Amino acid sequence: MIRRHFFLVGAILVLALMVVAGGWKLTLGKKEGPGGPPGAAMAAQKGGGAPKGKGGGGMGGGMGGPAPVSVTAVQSRVFMDSIDVIGVAKGRQSVTLTAAATQLVDRVRFSDGQAVAKGAVLVELKDTEQNAGLAQAQARLVQAQRDFDRWKALAGQGYASKTALDQREATYLAARADVQAAQARQADRTIRAPFAGVVGLSDIAPGALINPGSAIVTLDDISTVRVDFEIPDRYLASLREGQPIHAKADAYPGETIQGRIAKLDTRIDERTRAITARAEFPNPGHRLKPGMMMRVAIARGQRQGLAIPEAALSVQGDSAFVYVLNGQGERMTAEQRPVRTGARQDGFVEILDGVQAGDRLVADGLNKLQPGQPVRPMLAAADGKARARPPGARLAP
Repeated sequence: MIRRHFFLVGAILVLALMVVAGGWKLTLGKKEGPGGPPGAAMAAQKGGGAPKGKGGGGMGGGMGGPAPVSVTAVQSRVFMDSIDVIGVAKGRQSVTLTAAATQLVDRVRFSDGQAVAKGAVLVELKDTEQNAGLAQAQARLVQAQRDFDRWKALAGQGYASKTALDQREATYLAARADVQAAQARQADRTIRAPFAGVVGLSDIAPGALINPGSAIVTLDDISTVRVDFEIPDRYLASLREGQPIHAKADAYPGETIQGRIAKLDTRIDERTRAITARAEFPNPGHRLKPGMMMRVAIARGQRQGLAIPEAALSVQGDSAFVYVLNGQGERMTAEQRPVRTGARQDGFVEILDGVQAGDRLVADGLNKLQPGQPVRPMLAAADGKARARPPGARLAP
């Protein structure tokens, strides 16, 4: 009972101390005011809110004056109307060589990446059994031919019947067919190049066991590269066999590859409403490889349009805008103006609406600007580096 009263008295004392401490803190806060210790607000009013030389000021003071920017102008440019599609390069002829029978590799007669002629022997399989079978079939053929010739002579003299002669002839023809079958089985043990081309990489070595369907090596004729691609049928009137086209490969940036449309498919896919076209590109240096992605462009004509560099355009979601320079002399600002864009070619963007020819724009660094911000154009020096425009200098239109 005494212990319970002791804890109750202790709790009441702790609560009283907390109330007293809270009231003292509130009283002290009211005396200091919202700005801090007493006199801080008065000092702030007298000092202008900051020590001299360190004030934040507005945009101009905080940023050290107008922002330096490089300038470009809206100019007329020729744009090519084209149908742009993507295809995958393939060799003019491509095949993966396999064996027709299960057998051990006897000899490998090619090296990786070697150019081979049509009919060249690439791999020889063990053919001991096939050679013996061929010799046996040839021996039976010789005997069957002798019997047939003998019976033919007897039948001519009237000493043999026509039936006996027909039997010997059938035996002779069957023996000749056996020889041809043995020769075919022997030929299956020799892997030849079906066309001229370049072999790929292979791990086949003498002693390896080859099964039917197992890949031995790839063979590609890459003197000319084919690219198949699909085009919507609404552009069918713009396509014809032999039409010149050009393509670009990501492996060779900035390089244009010339080719032509070799064939158009005879049917239009009912599901995609597209027709398949096959283009051919000469490949004398074998730089284009099968499997390479190609960006094919089919020209439909050219036209004039207003254009600006891609760096002068800012895109936010579905909206695009530029910064147009307004004013003269030292009072020049960057006006944010929405534009409607068209084609993009060779680092330039076609502008369909929003600016006029000759308008001066901020060329780059748009993410650092605010609408209406004062700017200072940069002048191009002889060494190609941009320098700030001196005060009082006029910017050429």
